[in-house]
Amino acid sequence: MKTIKVGGVPEHFNLPWHLCIEEKLFEDRGLNVIWKDFPGGTGAMNKALRSGEIDVAVILTEGILKDIISGNESKIIQTYIGTPLVWGIHVAAGSKYKSVEELKNTKAAISRKGSGSHLMAYVNAQNHEWDTDDLQFEIVKDLDGAVKALSEDDAQYFMWEHFTTKPLVDKRVFRRLADCPTPWPCFVIAAREESIKNEPDRLKTMLEVLNKETRHFKDLPKIAEKLAEKYDQRLDDIQKWLEITSWNQEQISEDEIERIQDKLLELNLISKKQPNTEFIHNL
Repeated sequence: MKTIKVGGVPEHFNLPWHLCIEEKLFEDRGLNVIWKDFPGGTGAMNKALRSGEIDVAVILTEGILKDIISGNESKIIQTYIGTPLVWGIHVAAGSKYKSVEELKNTKAAISRKGSGSHLMAYVNAQNHEWDTDDLQFEIVKDLDGAVKALSEDDAQYFMWEHFTTKPLVDKRVFRRLADCPTPWPCFVIAAREESIKNEPDRLKTMLEVLNKETRHFKDLPKIAEKLAEKYDQRLDDIQKWLEITSWNQEQISEDEIERIQDKLLELNLISKKQPNTEFIHNL
């Protein structure tokens, strides 16, 4: 049985993958899909794709685009979440800062360079008309590192997915000042070019199994309760999240890639655009 190594964040978005594995839906189609959690997010997954540690990543759209431009030999094979990601802008619970505007010229905690928390700090800065050249960063690796950095004032704010971080807000570890949604569909599925070349049929089968699951995922009995329990979330928060989240089974459009490249260029996060076809592969 052929093994496909898949990486993703340990967050509620990815429960469909775990259900497919637990229910042996991949196995029934002759695939051994092995999942690896990446608490460090997009930057860590880009590194793992480059090294061959994983074959496939469920990864932030803007993060994989930027890394493909930087030489990551991977391609997007499908959109995964078609709705925006809602990034919460967090400070330590006891922080003196009461508004996002007050965070100008302070330091942002980020998981690593090229991560979503890094790129979205630029989007947030532009939204508030800050000079992005003045942004300062503290690399913290993951959510636990961010808790430490903010509590010790090594960084003053941290951007991470609203609902993943909500338990820390409820426990008064963080205080959320505002939200900053991505201006595009948030998660895509990317595969190494080597995997696409050697295993296109298996990757296609993997997507068929996953897409069958995601099409009816929100209608599964007690799915909100299951998500809340597994990801340490309040039921009402998960219900709100399910309302604003849609899984997608189509390839990302060239128009979307054009729009994201335009934004990355505008923010000086890339030096030039690439042809839109450089980012996608249709299995």
